Amino acid sequence: MKSRFSTKTMKDLAAQAGRSPIFIHLSDDDVTFVNGGDHRLIQVLRETGAAMVYSDFLTPADGGDPLPHRLIDCQFGAIRDDFDFGRVVAVDPAMMRRAVEDMTDDFEAAGWYDLRLRLSRLGRIVHVPETLYMASPKASVCADEGEEQFRYVDPRNRSSQIEMEKAATAHLKALGALVTPAGITRPDLDEGSFPTEASVIIPVRNRHRTIADAVRSALAQQTSFPFNVIVIDNRSTDGTSEILAEIAASDPRLKIISTAPAPAPAPGIGGCWNLGINSPDCGRFAVQLDSDDIYSRPDTLEMIVGKFRETGAAMVIGSYMLTDFKGNPLPPGLIDHAEWTDDNGPNNALRINGLGAPRAFFTPVAREIGFPDVSYGEDYSMGLAVSRRYPIGRIYEPLYSCRRWEGNSDHALSPERINANNTYKDRMRTLELISRQKLNHES
Repeated sequence: MKSRFSTKTMKDLAAQAGRSPIFIHLSDDDVTFVNGGDHRLIQVLRETGAAMVYSDFLTPADGGDPLPHRLIDCQFGAIRDDFDFGRVVAVDPAMMRRAVEDMTDDFEAAGWYDLRLRLSRLGRIVHVPETLYMASPKASVCADEGEEQFRYVDPRNRSSQIEMEKAATAHLKALGALVTPAGITRPDLDEGSFPTEASVIIPVRNRHRTIADAVRSALAQQTSFPFNVIVIDNRSTDGTSEILAEIAASDPRLKIISTAPAPAPAPGIGGCWNLGINSPDCGRFAVQLDSDDIYSRPDTLEMIVGKFRETGAAMVIGSYMLTDFKGNPLPPGLIDHAEWTDDNGPNNALRINGLGAPRAFFTPVAREIGFPDVSYGEDYSMGLAVSRRYPIGRIYEPLYSCRRWEGNSDHALSPERINANNTYKDRMRTLELISRQKLNHES
């Protein structure tokens, strides 16, 4: 049985099309157009000359008015394979036939993804911010939040991910934005003078329940080199500052940076990172630890620094276990990003929604690039920029426990917050894609 998203399905739809727009259904939901919604999609498609048009939609609510499901605009760099186009899209038939003509791969899972990337090279992808149809699910079963968020790194989906990566790579090549090994430069890891070999960087704001665990897991590291821990206290008011002061009084390796008080604007997590890596106390390698997480083994720093030296990388990324607050594993468990390859990892990084953790940086390179001063996606933006020019080393053993609890900044996000986060990351992908096009054009 052919998949809804297979290459064959896309080719069959194109072959059956006449001159009228093609409606492609992207789920099993029952779709009912409201107030002439189908005509509105066709109107926008024809009047704009777009390749594809999609819209917001409604979902039924128990005992009340239908709920609007708001979507976001598809930017030039929005090539992640989980972009939400809703439940149905309208496609220009001539452009669809042109797109499928060049499809030589017989994808089972990535046919639709391949098609929409090809359509974006032929014309605009237009979002109509109007609720033009009702989508009624045929079943009430939905994926667990944790499983859905990390679907792209679940080994059960590996064959699909290989297809998606192949389609994304071909798209980047067609756009002149492909990173190749020939364009990668290894940094001189011995340049400069630093007070320590490594620094653990921990931005924090109001984490009195977790900050001691995080700091102590860092200070407990067993290494063959000197290291310190730099905490950037971003205006904590809940007792976090006092906890840090108490630990620092007994261990001089803990360095505390307090951000500027009001009325100066409070920095985001990225701004805190910039304070940490530009501190005179920062070591040669800056290693990430979130304020509510812990290193899961005493040799985490030793392994990370060893990987820098072994590979000559400018960034090293480890693997982590997703756990509850008490350390019990949560699905899907180990997040290792095993899809990474040295040759194609920098390209595939634009398709997926994260690069993994813990992240560590050769400090001169991190200082050169700098983090965007935001509190979401700052690490992803830095990772994309590093991967464009420098090698990245990977460690596939678990080094870190990422603890999920009600105080997490990404716990139970509203649809509006999810849309804002996705819009920002897509913007970072757009800027990165343009930068890669420029770099390739100049070389």
